[in-house]
Amino acid sequence: MAPRPAWKGYLKLSLVTCAVELTNATTQSEKVHFRIINRATGNTVKRQYVDSATGKPVKDEDEVKGYETGDNEYLLIEESEIDAVVIESSHTLNLEGFVSKADIEQVYLDSPYYLTPADEVSEEAFAVIRDAMRDKKMSGLARIVLYRRERPVVIEPHDRGMLLTTLRYDKTVRRADDVFDGLKPVTIDKDMIELASDIIDRKKMKFDPSKFEDKYEDALIGLIEAKKKGRKPPTARPSAKPSNVVNLFDALKKSLAEEGGSKGGSGKASASKPGNPKKRKSA
Repeated sequence: MAPRPAWKGYLKLSLVTCAVELTNATTQSEKVHFRIINRATGNTVKRQYVDSATGKPVKDEDEVKGYETGDNEYLLIEESEIDAVVIESSHTLNLEGFVSKADIEQVYLDSPYYLTPADEVSEEAFAVIRDAMRDKKMSGLARIVLYRRERPVVIEPHDRGMLLTTLRYDKTVRRADDVFDGLKPVTIDKDMIELASDIIDRKKMKFDPSKFEDKYEDALIGLIEAKKKGRKPPTARPSAKPSNVVNLFDALKKSLAEEGGSKGGSGKASASKPGNPKKRKSA
């Protein structure tokens, strides 16, 4: 069954428009999910709003959103009033400008969605916009109202469709300097950098997401299967917690040996000993 679109609207480049659909690029449907159960009865538990003063349950028809205007004072906002708030990005992805995707810092990238034409009539215009961006190696910036919030997005060609990624607002991203300012410059032995570089060379690989395995999820499934069969749940072996390295140079040499020795590398790094090595400053 095809996934349900998360949003329907139009993609616009100047005077060119086409109907499009937005579909989540990721899913959580395969994850283990738990329900809350009343241990005494074995029945599932339902969540219910209760009045904070009376403690009595509130009927669905009596629930309404409130915007706090003062101490225990609220302005009531109806769902129909929120639904009536419509701006251009509620229905149109207007390509306002173009950038190189590489120029967007990774910390600003949020959630990915697939963008496709919504009908046969829109396929040609959609393909023209997609292929023009591909030819220029550029990505489009736009805005979209999604789940009642306007979000900046970047749109790029992706196979036969496009990939739309929501972006975080600048005010929601912490400045790296606020976190890294406390890091002091460290004097590092050049030989140790070469050893670490050799280890990296030995561990080079191609990115293959199909090789990723959720071991925690597997352990949960093992627990569930054991209990379903009336067996004792498997006992987890606690893994040893790592600690700070006492002798970094020796640890690097042993690591390189475990990875199969030097590959390419200088050879000098794997044979040298800490004495009076050349040093350099690293921020």
